[in-house]
Formats: sequence, structure tokens, C-alpha cells
Amino acid sequence: MNNKSIPATKYNFALVFFVALGSFTYGFNASIMGTVFGLAPFFSYFNLDLTGPGADYANSMIGATNGLFSAGGIIGCLLMTKLADRFGRKRTIQGICAVCVVSVIFQAAAVHIAMLLVGRFLNGLGSGMMNVIIPLYQSEVAPPHIRGRMVGAHGFCLVLGYNFAAWTGLGCYFATNPQLQWRLCLALPAVAPGILGLGSSLIPESPRWLVTQDRGTEALDILTKLHHQPGDSNNEAAQSECHAIKTQLMSESSEPKSFFGIMKKPSYRKRLLIGIFVQCIAQSTGVLVINNYQVLLYNGLGLTGYLPLLLYGVYTAWAALLNWVGAMFVDKFGRILMLTVGLVGCALMVAGEAAIVAVAAENKNNHAINAAGVFFLFVFVTFYATCIDAISYIYCTEIFPTSIRAKGVSYSVIGLFAMTLIYTQPAPIAFAQVGWKYYLVFVIVPLLGAPVVYFMFPETKGLSLEEIGTLFDDGNETSTVEVREDVAEKLDCY
Repeated sequence: MNNKSIPATKYNFALVFFVALGSFTYGFNASIMGTVFGLAPFFSYFNLDLTGPGADYANSMIGATNGLFSAGGIIGCLLMTKLADRFGRKRTIQGICAVCVVSVIFQAAAVHIAMLLVGRFLNGLGSGMMNVIIPLYQSEVAPPHIRGRMVGAHGFCLVLGYNFAAWTGLGCYFATNPQLQWRLCLALPAVAPGILGLGSSLIPESPRWLVTQDRGTEALDILTKLHHQPGDSNNEAAQSECHAIKTQLMSESSEPKSFFGIMKKPSYRKRLLIGIFVQCIAQSTGVLVINNYQVLLYNGLGLTGYLPLLLYGVYTAWAALLNWVGAMFVDKFGRILMLTVGLVGCALMVAGEAAIVAVAAENKNNHAINAAGVFFLFVFVTFYATCIDAISYIYCTEIFPTSIRAKGVSYSVIGLFAMTLIYTQPAPIAFAQVGWKYYLVFVIVPLLGAPVVYFMFPETKGLSLEEIGTLFDDGNETSTVEVREDVAEKLDCY
């Protein structure tokens, strides 16, 4: 059966966007501190002085809030290598929602800096797990020919979380109660995981995970509900897809599943290195450094008051829109071309921003220079949001076979959090000590990575998750959607 004949129902789209509340949760959690940094009462409450003799301590604490979030994210990803396969995608989502809500309580109720930092670590733990499980789940319920669009909902809603965090910060800026300003900002991230957790009882389990548990009949029922169309009275699309999944898993039953086992098998090792590289190179554009410290960057350009928060809100709204645009076109232009264009474009824009920051240090009241600095940031996010953000998640969820997909995506996203930790933790001190020169890292690394992506990574558009194995020389005769009659008789999909 042709992959394009596997339909997507309204229920399928609704499911993908409902679970994307988890994507929204990650985006809100990852960026909320960036808006809180624009609220003066936050610094006053925790006795953080950015300009006086305590500036070094203040910068180290600011770095720690982001560093501990990333450290928690790494541990969360490591936990996901076990949890998603052991408990299933659905129950794992429910548990992660609980972790996210508890972490928000620690943050919003913080009475000293240590409590805030504990909250940030727990927040990173939950967010790291969420950033793995949501695109993983979406990829496993999406039809091949529009999988990019459906998994792209993760990137879109993730940046929508950034955007809501930005407008939350701007709205709280005008609150008359100083503590309410930042506490409300840190409390609102509990809403989305709360809704997802309460509504998760209504979502189906991943049919691919069910097949791994020898629950083929349940998997077929779910695939039928996801992809059934009037006129397909025999549910041929669902049956064919279920057969392909089961056959692929049968061929992988003796394959290694531990980290070291994965590294020993050449085709699995290639997948893992590609997945990690994609996440690392995406963060090497400097996107989270720019995002988390954008308000402070605007201050460095001479922009003060509520204006940096307003610009941040517009910036993230533009990014969310372009994430969806990228998701619409990725199934047409392909993953590799868009990633390559995005890396080169981001590097050039960061180079321009570095030049502006260097000049602005001596000309903070020059409106033309300030406008140019804002311009380069917005063109940067145009490239990143359209060509890299959603697509990096799409690609990493596609390239792994079902038997190791949870582990593969988890290890790949560890690369994201590791690079975020490496880049964001020292950023406040680096900006204070070397200024614009820190941006050069985000120029050189993406330019070196772009040809690696373009010339060495396989294109996956239009292929089913089972067919992608042929790109990595798995040698499985069952890596296509068509299944022989004698094999089909052995499959428990009825």
C-alpha cells in the first residue's frame, strides 16, 4: 500500500495537538526565566545585584537557574530510556505531568534562592522527559506522508510556550504587587501539564508500543480509529500498517537494545550519532542563549523598561508562526535541505548581531544601531524557526526503529540539554567578560556543521517509520509496508 493512502483523520490531528500541551509545557518552562530576568522585583527579593560589587554572584546565580534546568533535563532524558518502554507512552506522559506541576510549586513558592534552584532542577527533569515523550508519541501515531507536519506540532507548540512566557512577563511587569510579578510568572507553567495530565486518560496508547507488548489487537483498533476513512470498510490501511509494524519488530527481536549494544551495531550507531549531532548542532546556533538572555541582550543595546519584554513577545510570536510554516513545508522540501539552510542562515545572522553588539557597547543611544541589533535577532529566528526548530525533532524521532526509538530519541535530546548547559551556564559571565566575542562560537560551529548535515545525513521524507531502516543498511526484508501473505498469517493484528 502506498504511504500516501494511509489517511489522517480529524481525531488524529486532534490527538497530536492535545498531547502538544506537553510541548507547550517544555517551551513555557524553558523560557520563563528569561522573562523573569526582566522583572526588577525578582532581583530585589533574592538580593541579586547585577551592577554592584555582588555582580559576579548575581551572574553565577542567573547562570545556575538555567544550568540546573539543563542538568535536570539531561537526567530526565536518561530516565526516559527506560520509562517510555517499560510503562508505555501514555502512563509516562501522566507521570511527567505530575513532576512538572510539583516543580512549579517549588519555583513559585520559593522563599530563598536554594528553593528556587531546586525547583528549576525538578522543572528541567520534567521538561526533559516531556521533550522526549511528546514528539516520540506524535511520530508513532502519524501517517508517513504528513508525519513532518504532525510532529512539527511539537516545535510549533513548544515555541508557543515561549511566546506565552513572554507575554506573561510583559503583563506581570505592570502588576502593582512586586512579588506577584515574578511569582505569577513562575506559577502559570503548571496550567498546561495539569490539563494534559487530567485529559490523558482519554488518549490512546501508542500502537507501536502495544505491538512490542504483544497486544496487536489493541494496536489495530487504535490504528483503525486514527486512520479510518469512509469507504475503507475492511480497514486495509490500518491492517497493512499493523502488519508492517509487527513484522519490523519481529526482525528486530534479536537486535541489541542497551546503549553499548546500540553502539556496537553499525546501523544503530549511525542513527544515534546522527540524532545526537542534529540536536547538538541545533543548539550550537546559540538559540537558547539568545532566548534565555534576550531581555538582557536588549538592555545591552540600550533598550530598557517594558520594551525588551515587548520585543521578546513579538520575537517568540514570530518564531511560533514560522515553526508552523516550517512544519507545512518540511514534507515537500525535505529535512536535510531545510536544516542546512537554517544552519548557514543562523550563523550569518549571529555574525551580524556580534558586530552590532560590539559597536553598541560604545553607542548605546544610537537608534540606528539598536534597530540593527533587533533586526539581526529577528532574521536569526526566522531561519531557526522555519528550518531547524521543529525539523530537528521530526528527524530525530524518525530515524530510530521502534525497538529502540524511545532510547534513541532520549539519547539524542540529551545532546540538546548538554549543549544548552555548556552554552547557557557560562553565558552571563562570558557576556560580562568577553562581550560580543562569545557570539563567534555560534558562528563557527554551525558553519562547520552545515556541510556534515547536507552531505552525510539521509533524507527521510515520505517514508514510513519502518521503511526508513533501508536508509541505514539494516538489511531487513520487511522494511516496507507490503507484507507477504505467509508472514501476515503469523501477525496478531486481528
